[in-house]
Amino acid sequence: MDPGTASGPAGADPPAPDGHLLTAGEHAEYLRLRSAARQRHRRLRRLGASVLLVLTLVLAPLAVVAVWVHDTVADTDRYVQTVAPLASEPAVQDALVDRLTERVVSQVDVQAVTASLTKVLADNGAPPRVVDAAGELTGPLRSALRTVVHRAVHRVVASDVFEQAWVAGNRRAQSSVVGMLTGQGQGALRAQGDTVQLDIGVVVDQLQKRLVEAGFQHAAAIPQIDRSVTLFRTGELRKAQNAMRLLDILGVWVPVLALAAAAAAVWTAPGHRVMLMITALGVGAMMVVLLVALIVVRRVYLDSVPPATLPPDAAAVIYDTFVRFLRDSVRTLLVVCVVTALAAWLYGPGRAARAVRSAARRGTTAAGRELSGAGVHTGHFGRWLAAHRSWTTGVTIAAGALALVLWNHPTVGAVALVLVLVVAVLAVTAVLAAATGPVSERDGRPVTT
Repeated sequence: MDPGTASGPAGADPPAPDGHLLTAGEHAEYLRLRSAARQRHRRLRRLGASVLLVLTLVLAPLAVVAVWVHDTVADTDRYVQTVAPLASEPAVQDALVDRLTERVVSQVDVQAVTASLTKVLADNGAPPRVVDAAGELTGPLRSALRTVVHRAVHRVVASDVFEQAWVAGNRRAQSSVVGMLTGQGQGALRAQGDTVQLDIGVVVDQLQKRLVEAGFQHAAAIPQIDRSVTLFRTGELRKAQNAMRLLDILGVWVPVLALAAAAAAVWTAPGHRVMLMITALGVGAMMVVLLVALIVVRRVYLDSVPPATLPPDAAAVIYDTFVRFLRDSVRTLLVVCVVTALAAWLYGPGRAARAVRSAARRGTTAAGRELSGAGVHTGHFGRWLAAHRSWTTGVTIAAGALALVLWNHPTVGAVALVLVLVVAVLAVTAVLAAATGPVSERDGRPVTT
C-alpha cells in the first residue's frame, strides 16, 4: 500500500470519484464535513421538535376545553347529566325557594288588605282601638303569608316533581346553552348584555300549579318577565363567546392537532425517549395551569354575582357542578402524563431506572423458575416470548393506550385500572418467558430469558 495515497486500515476510506482512495487530508476533511452535516441535521431536528413541542403545549389545554364543550355542552344527555345534580343541592333549592317566595308574596297587596279591613271595621262602628290595631296588621300579615308560601314552595322544590321538571327543562334548554355560548339564539340560558341568565319558567309553571291547588290564587300572577335567575355578570362575556365560537368551529380537530403535534415532536427529536418524557411533563404542567385557571375563573365568577342576585353558596355549587367533568378530564390527563413520563424514564439508561428494571427482571425470572420447578413449562411459547420481549411489551402498552382512547370519558380510576392491567400483563409475560423448562435437548444450550 502506498503510504502517500491511503491512511488508516485497508478498506476504511471511501473511494474517490475516480476510483482512487482518499488521502489522509481528504479523508479528514470528509469526516469533518460529515460530522458538520450530522450536527446541522441534529440541530434542525431539535429546532423542529422544539417548535412542535411549543405547539403541543399551546393546543393541549384548548383541546381539553374543546372536548368538554363538544361532549358536555353540545351533547344533550351529557349536559343533562351535568346539571341534574343541581336540583338536589340544598344551596340551589334555598335560593330558588327564597326567590319564588318573594315573587309570590309581592303579588299580594297586603297593604290593600289591611286598608280594606280597617275601612270595614270603621264603617261598622268598631271601637277606634280595634280600627287602629287592624291598620297595624300589615307587617304580621306579610310575615305570615311569607312563612306559609315559603313552606309550600319548599315542599314543591324538595319533591320529585321539581327534580323531574328541572331535568325536563334542562333537556329542552340544552340547545339554548349552545346558543348562549356561541352568541346565537335565545332560550332558557341566554345572554343579556353583560349578564348570563337562567330561565326557570318550566319550574315556575310546576310551582304555580301546586300553589294554586293549595289555595294560593295569587301564585298564578307570577310575571313572565321575572322568571329568570342571573348566574353571573361580566364585561368579558363577549370575549368568552368569541372564544367559544372559535372552539365550536375547530371542534374535534383541536385534540387531533394536539395529538399529531405531540407525536411529530417525539418522532422529530433526535432522542425519542427523552422528548416523550419532556412532552408528557410539559402537557402535565399545562394541565396544572388549567386547573389553576379554573380556580381563578371560579373566583372571578363568584365575584361577578352580587349576593342579592344569587347567594354565594348557590353560585359556587352551580359553577362546581357545571365544570366538574372538565376538572375530572384535566386530572385524568395529568395522571396519564405522569404515567407516560415515568414509563419513559424507566426505559432510560439512568442508574435508578436500570436498578428498577433489574429488580423486576430478577423477580419475574425467579417466579418463572419456581413455576418451571413445579412442573409447568411454557416450552416453545415461552422461548418465543423471550425472543420477542420488546415486541410483546410494545403491543401490551399500545393496547393499554388504545383502551384509554376508546374509553368513554375515562377517569383517574380508569387510568389506574388500565395501568394495573398493563403491568400485570407485562409481569405475566415475563414469568411465562422465564418458565421455558429445562435445558434444550436439541442443542444442549440453556434457554435464555
